[in-house]
Amino acid sequence: MIPAWLNWRTWLAVLAMVIVTGTIFYSQYLAQKIAREERAYVELWAEAVNYNIRSGPNDQALALSTRITNQNERIPIIQTDAQDRPTGTYSNLEISDAQIDDAYLTRKVAEFKRQHAPIRLTIGEDPGQVSLFYYGDSALLNEVRYYPLVQLLIVGLFIFITLNSLRTRHKAQQNQVWAGMAKETAHQLGTPVSSLEAWVELLREDPQQQKLAKELGRDVARLRLVSDRFGKIGSTPQLERMDLIPLIREMVDYMRGRSSDKVQIVFDADGSSSLMVPVSATLFEWVIENLLKNALDALDGVGQIRVRVIANADRVWIEVSDTGKGISPAHVRKVFEPGFSTKKRGWGLGLSLAKRIIEQYHGGELSVVSSEIGKGTTFRIVLNAKTA
Repeated sequence: MIPAWLNWRTWLAVLAMVIVTGTIFYSQYLAQKIAREERAYVELWAEAVNYNIRSGPNDQALALSTRITNQNERIPIIQTDAQDRPTGTYSNLEISDAQIDDAYLTRKVAEFKRQHAPIRLTIGEDPGQVSLFYYGDSALLNEVRYYPLVQLLIVGLFIFITLNSLRTRHKAQQNQVWAGMAKETAHQLGTPVSSLEAWVELLREDPQQQKLAKELGRDVARLRLVSDRFGKIGSTPQLERMDLIPLIREMVDYMRGRSSDKVQIVFDADGSSSLMVPVSATLFEWVIENLLKNALDALDGVGQIRVRVIANADRVWIEVSDTGKGISPAHVRKVFEPGFSTKKRGWGLGLSLAKRIIEQYHGGELSVVSSEIGKGTTFRIVLNAKTA
């Protein structure tokens, strides 16, 4: 058995974590670098504003300082006095000048104060005249900071799509294997069933073996039916409107004759003598047979099984209840999983195939309605009574 740490899924997850972690660290490095450069630029911008205030009209350096203040197209900046009151000087805010008022500037100053410490400068020649320059994060800095989250989302989406594709492919391959095994089983059963049918015909010619021939004939017919069912797995069955009442009653009678005398099997059609529903008779009988066999196994030779049919104009409900040992809550969620079985013998495919037949082929539902340890279990089939 391959250790869990060698599983390709583990390595895929590790690779994704390495990529995301590396990206986060590198993005943080870039963000810090951009933040330092932006603060340096804001300091230069503040100095240029201060110089514009101090300079005279003929100062040759005025053009350079004006150019610096006008070139800021990225970083939002607001100048205030020492009491954080906006002076009316600002740059690169997110709304137009016509929409900017003192209330808006005050709110933005409070926002910028939470992001960065202000730059403090003395204005003019008076050391008591101080201005503060508050600034916020540029769009570029925010993009760099949020980039790891975007990449994490992309990597997660990639992993999800990859795993889902592989799981779908694996499931399709499993279905092909099961369908191939079923068809091969049907093929292998064909020859011995034909031989048994011939032997039954010979027995019928003997007057003293009529009762034995009749019972053997029913079992051989059942084998032929099982072979036919396996042969249809993997192909889409044709649904025909059929009367469910005799189909279910025939299966109940068949299982009643092969159960213990201490087991009572009751069929309740809720007063209906006929119930036309679109089904594949061969596969539907298989489902009922499987549910009845599971109920018999749960009884251990003593108890009652009740098959109840309820219908209205749109839907049909078929419930198979037993008074057996019940299913634990932990197992109820797994009973329809392929390979799951609480029995010592068997492959655990019966209920899984039954659910597939009802839900995929008939467009219905098969579920465990209730189950209690020591009191029994109820399975329910829901079918559409109308033709699709």
